[in-house]
Amino acid sequence: MALWTMILRKMANNKWLQLNLWLGLTVCVALFSSMPLYSEAILQRTLIKELQQVQQQSGVYPGYVRIATSVSSSKMDEKTIQAIAKADRFAATIPNRAGLAAMSYYQQRFTQKMKVYGADADEQERQYQKTAGSFKSLSDMEKRVKLVEGRMPVDRQDGLFEALVTQKFLFAAKRGLGEELVLESPEADRRTFRVIPVGIIETDPAADPYLPYLTGETEDSFLIPFEQFEREFVMGGKARLTLLEWRFALNYEQLALDKIEPFTQAGTDIKRYFRGRLGVEEVNMPAIETVASYQGKQEKLDLMMLSLYAPVMLMLAFYLYMTANLIIERQKTEISVLRSRGASRLQIMTAYVIESVTLGIAALAAGPFLGVWFTGALGASNGFLEFVQRSALDVSLTSTAYKIAAITVGGAILLILIPAFLATKVTIVGHKQQMARLSQTSFWHKAGVDLVLVGLSLYLLYNFNRRQEDLKRLALDSDALQLDPLLFLMPAIFALGGGLLVLRVYPWLIRLVYLAGRRWWSPALYSSLVQISRSSGQYLTIKVFLIMTVATGLFSANAARTINDNMESKIRYAIGADIALVTKWESDAPPPLSTEAMPQAGGGSESQTEARRVQYTEPPFHTFEQLDGVESVAKVFRKTDARFSAGASGTSGKTELMGIDTMAFGSTAWMKGGLLSYPINSYLNLIAPDPKAVLISRSLADKAKLKPGDPIRVNWDGLDQTQLTVYGIIDYWPSWNPLPAAAGDGDNGNAALPHLVVGHLGTIQNRLAVEPYEVWLKLAPGASSQLVYDQLEERKVPVTSLRDATQELIRSVNDPFRMAINGVMTLGFVISMLICFFGFLLFWLLTLSGRSLQYGVLRAMGLPFRQMIGMLVSEQLLTSGAAVVIGVFIGNATSELFVPLFEMSFATADQVPPFEITYQLSDYLQLYGIVGSMLAIGLLVLGYKLSRTRIAQALRLGEE
Repeated sequence: MALWTMILRKMANNKWLQLNLWLGLTVCVALFSSMPLYSEAILQRTLIKELQQVQQQSGVYPGYVRIATSVSSSKMDEKTIQAIAKADRFAATIPNRAGLAAMSYYQQRFTQKMKVYGADADEQERQYQKTAGSFKSLSDMEKRVKLVEGRMPVDRQDGLFEALVTQKFLFAAKRGLGEELVLESPEADRRTFRVIPVGIIETDPAADPYLPYLTGETEDSFLIPFEQFEREFVMGGKARLTLLEWRFALNYEQLALDKIEPFTQAGTDIKRYFRGRLGVEEVNMPAIETVASYQGKQEKLDLMMLSLYAPVMLMLAFYLYMTANLIIERQKTEISVLRSRGASRLQIMTAYVIESVTLGIAALAAGPFLGVWFTGALGASNGFLEFVQRSALDVSLTSTAYKIAAITVGGAILLILIPAFLATKVTIVGHKQQMARLSQTSFWHKAGVDLVLVGLSLYLLYNFNRRQEDLKRLALDSDALQLDPLLFLMPAIFALGGGLLVLRVYPWLIRLVYLAGRRWWSPALYSSLVQISRSSGQYLTIKVFLIMTVATGLFSANAARTINDNMESKIRYAIGADIALVTKWESDAPPPLSTEAMPQAGGGSESQTEARRVQYTEPPFHTFEQLDGVESVAKVFRKTDARFSAGASGTSGKTELMGIDTMAFGSTAWMKGGLLSYPINSYLNLIAPDPKAVLISRSLADKAKLKPGDPIRVNWDGLDQTQLTVYGIIDYWPSWNPLPAAAGDGDNGNAALPHLVVGHLGTIQNRLAVEPYEVWLKLAPGASSQLVYDQLEERKVPVTSLRDATQELIRSVNDPFRMAINGVMTLGFVISMLICFFGFLLFWLLTLSGRSLQYGVLRAMGLPFRQMIGMLVSEQLLTSGAAVVIGVFIGNATSELFVPLFEMSFATADQVPPFEITYQLSDYLQLYGIVGSMLAIGLLVLGYKLSRTRIAQALRLGEE
């Protein structure tokens, strides 16, 4: 009990320190617990949205499952009957296998098709009647069909079948409702069945919104009661069965991430069970591919979030260590006294363990709930420091989140106990010696930790960049690079090592400043320079902390801006304009031949005919020029399989040929600045006066040894070559990818580079051929894509393909991985600044209270309060201010070196424009504003604290 009393008193005496430590622990717990919460919530929402999109595109309920199998047996023997019964029992287990509730279910059975004619038909009518139909049964028939005329059939025992039919089938049978028909089996026995159509049916969508029975799927059948079909054909074997079918509508909204594996496994089990059991099987689950693509996504997203969180977590760990160290520094005298009076290290550590566990339990109680709030912030992020009103993520605390939170608390407790463990080794004499040696070199610098951290991070970065270059050269996908996730920890390690490296030489710079002007410095500045130069170890922690915070914040800001900018640039460049579409062109092309009609190989040259050139009719273009909301329109002809011939050696090969109208293209196309040696309009103006002028890609110029002024000949299959003149050489062009697309086609095992020729559309059409081109649209400011879509639909413009940059950007922003990047970076920046403020204020308040005697002596000596404030300000600027400046430089260096790591998030072959680091002035202004406000508030608090310090009290404290 005495131990608990001592612990509670000690915590009460250091309540502000304990509160800061608890805050750091809680934020750590919240960050770690938010990772599984976010990945599960965002992937769950994205999965449901993608399944809904499947329904919009295909018109099929996402939980739709159809199983069909033929019946290969010609006779209904006991083995076949048992196999059908087993198949029915297996089908009934499908909802449980998939882990989803069945919203709706029905099954169908079909006999073979038989000849249909009227019972009163004469011999001639029977001979010429071509109508065929089959018997069919449907479970819950009464609830699923809409009776248009007549009545529902009944199960008769007199050998007569009553059936429901469609109006179309009844017309084909040339009989009316209630007139008897005969079905004649095609088997050798020519068995006949008597049928009376008693009702006409059609589809009833209202009967089942999830799984409507569509009468149009099998119109040539007689629908009889299910029990009668089972008795007469399944058990009785009176006609051959050809098809069995089961259909389900499973509740896809219950498809949580933990049910993905059972769902995909159910699909595999269904195919495995029905394969060859009764006949040829067919399994249709439209959602299976979408659901299967999510397998492993949560692990990847968790790994990526851990990588993104790494710098913030390292900074938080440093904050916890700094806070714990400040608490222990304040209590070292007490610890040393206890040690000197006989207390063992175990007893002292037991007290600190109990204290830390108490704080840990409090953090564990609040942290996961704060993690839920963090998850909501991540889900609402639309960009860096940008939030939108999305529907809230469905987040619920899980056992996984609490397990991770508990592990986090355990690790954090071990971290904050390190200073206490080290302090228990020191006696009262050793403590006094340490206090007198504040200027000694820190452990970090003695051990060369700064050099090791910087060297390690640069070495790993070098290896990564070298492998990335190999990927580009060989045109391999970024998945081929086996990337260590700890590589994302390198920015934080580099920032820490760089900060320690700069701080290794910083005290010497302060001493040089002191020596250079010691005759002229004011008393306040003189005192600050002496204090900082002699007690550099005292300020090391806060300076490293500020450097880490500022560098981490800048790295987060620059990384998020870079990723967003590059993804947006990639989409806009690939499309070339706001909207790129192709319309249907009328032509004299013959319809495609069937496989049977195609000439057989080896048939001789006589069977080969020369391909005839297809003549196209250009649709009216003025329709697009008259669209509301469209600022400019351009025709862009692209021929990907054109050929070129050029150079003295007659170099030839494949190239992409692009035909444009220079003025319209310059007004419509999107091009990122800096990709070309000159603005794109300069190149367009260069070729505009000469109809034969072309621009060629650098890859083509290097291959054919061409330069401006040289001729080049182009054509494509079936056309004569036309000669053009090279006017310029380009590296990039809207919508053209200069990166190799496939490996192994070039020299030395490198991938072959694509080529491009850009010329005048009019010249290409006049000298070569008129073929379909793309229409590029640039929208007016404020205009929406939907406005264009509505007008195209209203004017009945037949669009065969369309790419919309705005819609693709929206899909990109809603991608869970990009949302995670923006959310984590935003959250990391905000947390960095928040923790920086608390850490800064905590350190300086403790430093000020620890130097009360010094300030009391200075005041007693007659130093004015104004100069005391000046001394405080100069000390702040030379420590905290310098640390912020160093942090900015290290943050920029870290961004330059390590932001390109995020290039692996993009497919290497599609990374056009090249990955480029983006800086935004507003991020720096926000950072400077936050840090400036922090310093200003800190100085006000410290000044107020200093003004309340009484000289006599400080001197009495010193005497004690």
